[in-house]
Amino acid sequence: MTPDEMNARIVRYGDLIPCKTAFIDAHTPGSDQKENFTIIGGGVSESPDQHVHIADKIGFNIGAAGQPPKCRNSLHSHRTAEVFFVLKGRWRFFWGRWGDAGEVTLEEGDIINIPTGIFRGFENIGTDYGMIMAILGGDDAGGGVIWAPQVIEDAQDHGLVLGENGKLYDTKQGVALPEGVSPMPLLTDAQLKEYPEPTTLDVVPHYVARYYDMMALSDRQPAKVIGPDAMLRDRPGFDVELLSRGSLGADRYSVPTNEVLMPMRGHWKLTWEQGEAVLNPGDTCAMPAGLPHSLTPSMTGEASCFRILGTDDPAGATMTLST
Repeated sequence: MTPDEMNARIVRYGDLIPCKTAFIDAHTPGSDQKENFTIIGGGVSESPDQHVHIADKIGFNIGAAGQPPKCRNSLHSHRTAEVFFVLKGRWRFFWGRWGDAGEVTLEEGDIINIPTGIFRGFENIGTDYGMIMAILGGDDAGGGVIWAPQVIEDAQDHGLVLGENGKLYDTKQGVALPEGVSPMPLLTDAQLKEYPEPTTLDVVPHYVARYYDMMALSDRQPAKVIGPDAMLRDRPGFDVELLSRGSLGADRYSVPTNEVLMPMRGHWKLTWEQGEAVLNPGDTCAMPAGLPHSLTPSMTGEASCFRILGTDDPAGATMTLST
């Protein structure tokens, strides 16, 4: 693989292209300043304006959300895994039908594997623009987003209508639903009863991992963060590890599955037979399966990198609150 070919597989943080109209709450006060990024895969955006950086289907999606202080993402659910780690800022994650069943605050480097099948939202509670990086299960990320009924109703009051085809229509811009396309129906009371209302005690011990715990466990080997025998036990169609300075040697290695490298802290030198590149915090690199390469910190100081590895496990609700 030539350096140009590898560079095409690296999405730099500074080159990320946001979409400000990605979801149904794009006009709703309190949510109207958020930005959505689709880095690898098709993502779950409901807008035709969404830019996709790398369209490859690798079994999972990589994305990001950027928000100024006090901006929130409205309550929604997914049919497959939704994992976030905090790249910049301080974030509050909350869940439940009305968002009051439980909540947790995550700092930079912390990660949450949100239980499948519950309503969840998140808010930047820091003092500056914040960024969270996302991993979504499956190539189609579970077929899209399921919104709490009040989110759809609030959006209609501000001109946005979600069609049953999963696309957004801005009535304030004179756009009407196409003939034969009905609005997305609201979930019924019977359907809403199927969504759990877990407490913080149900969620935090089993679905949240703290950065410095992961760093401690990565002193001599990669810290297993999400996986069947990891800190957060799950089989969502991918495994997540955290690498630090002592996790990998300088020798080249290869993996038979898709591998995505996402630096958290420091600068990492990626070397392969035909070249080398430096990965920086916020960058995303989609490594080709089977390519021998090495990954080492290129400077002194703190260094950490999340590594996502594809597995043979099907995407879906692979871990339940009772597991």
